[in-house]
Amino acid sequence: MCGIAGYLQFDGRPVDPGVLAAMIRALRHRGPDGSGIHVDRNAGLAHTRLSIIDLEGGAQPMCNEDRSLWITFNGEIFNYLELREQLLATGHTFATRSDTEVIVHLYEQYGDDFVDHLNGQFAIALWDGPRNRLVLARDRVGIRPLFYQISDGRLYFASEVKSLFSVPGMERRLSRHALAEAFTFWSPLAPSTPFENVFAIPPAHIMSVDLSVGYPVFRKYWDWTFPVKHDDVRSTRALAEELRSLLIDAVRLQLRADVPVAAYLSGGLDSSIIAAAIANFTDVPLRTFSVRFEDPEFDEGVYQDAMVRQLGTNHTVVHCSRADIRRIFPGTIWHTEAPILRTAPAPLQLLSEQVRASGYKVALTGEGADEVFGGYDLFKEAKIRRFWSRDPASRLRPLLLARLYPYLKASPTSARQHAQHFFRQGFERPFSPYFGHLPRWITTQRTWRFFSDETTATLGTWDPYAAVEKILPEEFDAWAPLCRDQYIEANTLMSGYLLCSQGDRMAMANAVEGRFPYLDHRVIEFANQLPVRYKLMGLQEKFLLKRAFADLLPAAVSSRAKQPYRAPDSQSFFVKQEPADYVADLFSASRLKTAGYFSPGPTGKLFEKCRRGEAIGFADNMAFVGILSTMLLDDMFIRRPPGCDSPGPSNSHLSAQG
Repeated sequence: MCGIAGYLQFDGRPVDPGVLAAMIRALRHRGPDGSGIHVDRNAGLAHTRLSIIDLEGGAQPMCNEDRSLWITFNGEIFNYLELREQLLATGHTFATRSDTEVIVHLYEQYGDDFVDHLNGQFAIALWDGPRNRLVLARDRVGIRPLFYQISDGRLYFASEVKSLFSVPGMERRLSRHALAEAFTFWSPLAPSTPFENVFAIPPAHIMSVDLSVGYPVFRKYWDWTFPVKHDDVRSTRALAEELRSLLIDAVRLQLRADVPVAAYLSGGLDSSIIAAAIANFTDVPLRTFSVRFEDPEFDEGVYQDAMVRQLGTNHTVVHCSRADIRRIFPGTIWHTEAPILRTAPAPLQLLSEQVRASGYKVALTGEGADEVFGGYDLFKEAKIRRFWSRDPASRLRPLLLARLYPYLKASPTSARQHAQHFFRQGFERPFSPYFGHLPRWITTQRTWRFFSDETTATLGTWDPYAAVEKILPEEFDAWAPLCRDQYIEANTLMSGYLLCSQGDRMAMANAVEGRFPYLDHRVIEFANQLPVRYKLMGLQEKFLLKRAFADLLPAAVSSRAKQPYRAPDSQSFFVKQEPADYVADLFSASRLKTAGYFSPGPTGKLFEKCRRGEAIGFADNMAFVGILSTMLLDDMFIRRPPGCDSPGPSNSHLSAQG
């Protein structure tokens, strides 16, 4: 795992090694084990390395035998050993044992179709010197980030936006449209980013720029697809055995490394299965890490303890308090480079810090299982709401809502009248492609009421949902409702927020590589072909996954209802009703007015409400954290001088402790 950067020169000016050095220096946290630069006549590549495979011979940028192809690569190719053998058999020769070199030879062999052969998580920049051609590619589900910006006759690219902003004179502005998307879907939808004129390579896309053409060409090489009719007639046992074998193989592949590998153990089903697979089907010593909270509503320690006893793992617990969240939150936003609506990424930053301090650079996690196997409450909500919407006057059908959210102290289903009002949202659009997501999106979008007049005027009649409709494939309407809900979830929340702000960025803040066996594309493709009842059986989520691994887990873990990972939100930023100094400053009327995104009046009332501990439910908490994170983003990325490496607020006297 590493950081990559570089640029392509359109007008023949010489490439400046100093610019490349500044760009890659901004990514040093991603790869502290070494760095390198390659300069060609029209392009420059830079790399900072986290050495995991081929510790001695994997330095980058790397080239082929005649030095005509150069690559800088962030990620891992898990099937590189098999690919290497295939390439050797066709006459290719290798100078290293690195998975990076495999990519170069695949490009020689297959051209742009090289991506079809990769099982991995990756962001790739490849310079084809003889053809004056730059190729940028990103993995199928968007695990590894890759951004670009065109400015002053150059196309710049990098793993993180802060690298782009290290270029002298680069434009730096927050996008109000992207902010509105984040305050609806929890993140902007690719290719949009929080910044004007900075774009993300979307997941499963390859972008090529040929200097003879002069503009980028995009191609989508993979997608989540579902059958129009699920007609698999195999038995539950046969399907469970195939799933078990496939997931164990994904775990084995993702354990490949020349350094020790750890695993996260949240106490939920997904991470417990990964840990159990390592313990029972590999010879890798099981080393696990987890987060605990002082507030029982968020803590899953009893389930973590059950798995530790079951597996006998060497386990480390990271205790996260509200004070910890308050202290590290500015650094969290420095790494997310995006507004976030919950504090949940911050404890994961603490977790990766402990993993790294314990001598580990790699950790397997359970991320992705809910999207692949129908695990979220959202999918159950949608099923109930579709059933209810066919008879809106029914008094019995909405009673099913009581089976949702048993883990929440303030469950939206605990008050029947409120629950029915909440889940009726979107009933007027029963045939909407995103019907299942409407209650959440509408609730999140209420944060727009804090926008300033300037922001509101900029948005005008703009419809954020139109961006979702643009990503839907032609066959979308023919899929089963659950499949439609899965597709949207995977291409909005998962790729834009969970794998980015809560995944890559929190691990790489401490130079730790997260790996995600459930997002092996073979596992996704298998699950997508399953009859939907094997994912959501009645209202039992992840039915087949539970069946496939039940014998390896304690009953308390295998049978527990899904409890999503959460952390304390607005209450983390106050001590006895006193805010942390940086929070008080960023919520001040003068700061809000200067930034211009939010209206000081309503925002000030929200601040006072949260200060008194009177925040009501998700809406108030999302608004508070979203505003705070946006103001931090503006402070650190827009208003401070370029090249500043400190992740804290720009006013150095401000205390995080309050």
